[in-house]
Amino acid sequence: MDDVVIRVTDLKKIYKMGTVEVKALAGVSFTIRRGEVVAIMGPSGSGKSTLMNTLGCLDHPTSGSYILDGHEVARLDDDELAIIRNRKVGFVFQSFNLLPRQTALANVELPMRYAGVTTERVARAKAALESVGLGERIYHKPTELSGGQQQRVAVARALVNHPAILMADEPTGNLDTKAGKEIMDLLLSLNETSGTTLIIVTHDPAIAAQTQRVIRLRDGLIEEGVA
Repeated sequence: MDDVVIRVTDLKKIYKMGTVEVKALAGVSFTIRRGEVVAIMGPSGSGKSTLMNTLGCLDHPTSGSYILDGHEVARLDDDELAIIRNRKVGFVFQSFNLLPRQTALANVELPMRYAGVTTERVARAKAALESVGLGERIYHKPTELSGGQQQRVAVARALVNHPAILMADEPTGNLDTKAGKEIMDLLLSLNETSGTTLIIVTHDPAIAAQTQRVIRLRDGLIEEGVA
């Protein structure tokens, strides 16, 4: 199996605003190895959100190559991109993005519903919740859980389809210090025990310091010598 799970080559994303072209990504190239823990950092307007959306198969680049787990995804159409996203990428967001009227179990089942999983769905969802320490809370709704517990549900949901990469966008941003530390410890533990490739978008140097490598963006480019 190829040790490289992500290979990005001369990736560009240009937005047109009237007659003005904005280069959100101006030619980005890097690789991420399978099982690596990487932080993406940069000031507002640096291109990190655009890069995250591209890596997460949420948006198309204007040009360049993006190979994810052996698949060239830069030129897929929206439907093909959605299939790859569901199978290859797990997302953890700052705001949890849980369905408020559904139980933790039902929230974790959701990606498997989209993937067409039927017979193993409940068992896999329960196992994912147990892996994040919520085995006794599977029938609780988000309003019955603390912020840290809701983020654990989000982590379980992100992992349930065994994605090639787990993307966490400011995963501790809505949590207090204690809960934030618990979530980071959980993510790093999952990486250590399961080899999950972890990409964390953050503005917090303390979070970035816990990763193995930092990719710093400025003006749509990787800052020299830090990727």
